[in-house]
Amino acid sequence: MQGLRLFTIATCLPVAFILLAAALGGAWAWIALGYLTVLTFLLDRLIAAEAANTDPDAEFPAADKLLTVLGVSHFALYGAALWAIAGPSGLGGLERFLTGFATGLFFGHVSHPVAHELIHRPSRARRFLGRLIYTSLLVGHHASAHLRVHHVHVGSDADPNSARPGEGFYRYAVRASAGSFRAGLAAENRLRAGRKPFWTHPYSLYLGGAAALSIGALVFGGPDALLAVLALSLYAQMQILLSDYVQHYGLRRAALPDGRLEPVGPQHSWNTPHWFSSALMLNAPRHSDHHVTPARGYPALQLNPETMPMLPMPLPFMATVALFPTLWRRMMDRRCAKWRDRAERHASRPMACE
Repeated sequence: MQGLRLFTIATCLPVAFILLAAALGGAWAWIALGYLTVLTFLLDRLIAAEAANTDPDAEFPAADKLLTVLGVSHFALYGAALWAIAGPSGLGGLERFLTGFATGLFFGHVSHPVAHELIHRPSRARRFLGRLIYTSLLVGHHASAHLRVHHVHVGSDADPNSARPGEGFYRYAVRASAGSFRAGLAAENRLRAGRKPFWTHPYSLYLGGAAALSIGALVFGGPDALLAVLALSLYAQMQILLSDYVQHYGLRRAALPDGRLEPVGPQHSWNTPHWFSSALMLNAPRHSDHHVTPARGYPALQLNPETMPMLPMPLPFMATVALFPTLWRRMMDRRCAKWRDRAERHASRPMACE
């Protein structure tokens, strides 16, 4: 339970800080932004602690309740941010910018992991809440592409969200943005094959919800509110793309002797052990175990540096490095080559007879 308390504190404090920033501005705007940037980095670096692995078979009923609270809080923050940025909040220009910046970071660092966990939960209501969060960020199709495409084809050219060796982030972002939309739509169409009414299609929610949010912002808040929605959404989308880029860059599933791809394993995702950013992001940096056991709840995700590729710095910091492709390749390409060679040697071994 100690670990769950850390998840709760790490994720709920910025909710309070951003709400205070939206209402009062001033120092609270700096505190909200500083918590998600400077403080998170310093705690990861100064306290060399790695959260211990919990029992992988343990159940955490309170963990799903925290997801629900954070999912609902996302929409409260969204409304508060729009009022602070584009409404009659009385905040100054710098205060509006800082509040919007902090909110956008929260959407990428917390709301995205929350939605990601929710779409994997067995509860239909929680899965729907996760889809609504992505839809509010104008990237609802990510829910379908993640479940129907990414988890099936990760580490191969069939997955738009698996970055190829040597591919820079900006080239990847253009390819993955369009590719995941198309691949998710194709997967949902195959699943339905015309047997269900169009209004039950998830893309009806994604596109209709995005249109309703944009039109509502324009009608009730004017052009400034619409611009705020677009700015917050695009910033969150960039962070979602950065997360996928960093966590899968250059790791490819090797071809087996029979031509099939090897099964998804711990060697196909990058991870980090840093305790505070992991708590803030609901253990999203323990990405290998999530792909191997997608149904496992975030508090029970495992970490094993012997079998799982490890990033040299915390995930949020590496996402910043990815914005500079030359520096990124200098840090990562040798590490990628080592893990690809290891995977290819493993895949070429003869299968043991049972």
